[in-house]
Amino acid sequence: MDVVGKIIAALPPKSGTSQSTGKPWQVNTYVLQTNEQTPKNIAFDVFGAERVEQYNLKVGDMVTVSIDIDAHEYNGRWYNQIRAWNVVNYASAGQPAAQQTPPPTPQPGALFPQQPAPGAQAAPSAGTDQLPF
Repeated sequence: MDVVGKIIAALPPKSGTSQSTGKPWQVNTYVLQTNEQTPKNIAFDVFGAERVEQYNLKVGDMVTVSIDIDAHEYNGRWYNQIRAWNVVNYASAGQPAAQQTPPPTPQPGALFPQQPAPGAQAAPSAGTDQLPF
């Protein structure tokens, strides 16, 4: 699932050592505000120091985040986990911050635009009195 929006918060990183492998780990949590008519806030995790460095997210960045949503049970309670597996950061995509252009937000009916049938004549423009018969 892809989510487009603006990073509005970067929480302090968490780190530790895996009990099973003994290797160090790091996870950073960010909050994204969507570009919808009624904006939603989504907290998501970026797991791994190399990905945190690769994505280089900062508050105010316009991004598209590809996420996986999963739930796990702990002591009889269920918890959601939202983890980013890819991030496109428009601030670091080679454009100056003043010229950022996020991808267009789909409009109703834009997913399946109506195309005229092959061989059909285009509809006359508004304001013309020409009838097709």
